[in-house]
Amino acid sequence: MTPDRDAAAPGLRERKKERTRQALSDAAVALFLERGFDAVSVAEVAAAAEVSKPTLFRYFPAKEDLVLHRFADHEDESARVVAAGRRAGTAPLDALSAHLLDGLARRDPVTGLCDHPAVLAYLRLLYGTPALVGRLHAYRVRSEAALAGALAAGVEGSGGSGGAEGSRGDALLARLAAGQIVTVLRVLAEENTARIAAGETADEVEADAVAAAGLAFRALREGLPY
Repeated sequence: MTPDRDAAAPGLRERKKERTRQALSDAAVALFLERGFDAVSVAEVAAAAEVSKPTLFRYFPAKEDLVLHRFADHEDESARVVAAGRRAGTAPLDALSAHLLDGLARRDPVTGLCDHPAVLAYLRLLYGTPALVGRLHAYRVRSEAALAGALAAGVEGSGGSGGAEGSRGDALLARLAAGQIVTVLRVLAEENTARIAAGETADEVEADAVAAAGLAFRALREGLPY
């Protein structure tokens, strides 16, 4: 589960759309895992899901999005964590650090600390397909922008630096911070994923993953020693 979105629960129509999106994504991923991403056409995915190609494209503008749908709820996750933490009086880095540790304990796949066979197969598909890696970069850019917005909103709410020049400086600092945070989360996840892909279990990696998270967030707070 991810932090609440501040919005009312989705209505019946939106829930039906989300179920359709999930069904389309699941059908596509099953085919891609069986035959490879490049070997499966959009028409074959539509046929397997028993929908027309135009219907499929209404839900997923690009073939790659069928795979990355599993990341969709995580795109603005860090931004939501920061916003929720601020309402609770928690500093952004403290909120993000706690959220990461919770994710590690839950074996959330996005942390890389998950050795479920289905997750490992999905990650091999994702990172072994250049088109998907490229699309994942766009996801990270949007995630970084959302986090920068959440960080900047906190500065504005506290009065900021004052004046147009101060506002521009605050926005730049928010972007710089967001870039560092998103990179830290990516590197930590990649380290965990690599070790599990090499044959270690999530239980064997967990202690080091928690220690690495602590080291990384200390570096974010105190600055890199280089």
